[in-house]
Amino acid sequence: MTGPNKDIIFPLENYDRLCFLKNVVKNPNIIVGDYTYYDDFENVENFEKNVKYLFDFVGDKLIIGKFCMIASDVKFIMNGANHLTQSLSTYPFAIFGNGWETAMQGKSYPQKGDLIVGNDVWIGYNATIMSGVTIGDGAIIATHSVVTKDVEPYTIVGGNPAKEIKKRFSEGVIHKLLELEWWNWDIEKITKNIQNLTDNKIEKLIE
Repeated sequence: MTGPNKDIIFPLENYDRLCFLKNVVKNPNIIVGDYTYYDDFENVENFEKNVKYLFDFVGDKLIIGKFCMIASDVKFIMNGANHLTQSLSTYPFAIFGNGWETAMQGKSYPQKGDLIVGNDVWIGYNATIMSGVTIGDGAIIATHSVVTKDVEPYTIVGGNPAKEIKKRFSEGVIHKLLELEWWNWDIEKITKNIQNLTDNKIEKLIE
């Protein structure tokens, strides 16, 4: 056996609330790696509904790595939600026209870049990730968190705004894990190492 088929929508028999996400998303500006799953209380089609303000004319992307775990009601707030903050008013006059068309002449709305989720990231129920954030490999985002800034690899964060709770491992182990990039191994090697991947002895992965 070499693990589940990464190209099917529903990897659990007779259960349609958990999907391999890359096989569900249709928006080309949402890029998802193999084996990343999304679990929804109602319908997996809700995922794209929860990627908010992703407009083609803005051009940003939501990029999610491999082997991530995303819970129901997780929301991603993209750059289309941004307003001017340094101006006297944050109101988007220009979009309403009728004499207001020129309000943004010579100006542009804040663009914080792509929203990037690394590999092997667990995002808990009803968390919100803001535009331009990068979440490092192996991070854990606690339930109901609002993530407003980058999260370092193998770090657990929680709260509103989300703050570091603790590192999952020592700096030495984190460094070795980031060097190994086990999520990029071929699936046969991953399958051979699933006992080691569900343990905490990194030396077994290095052998």
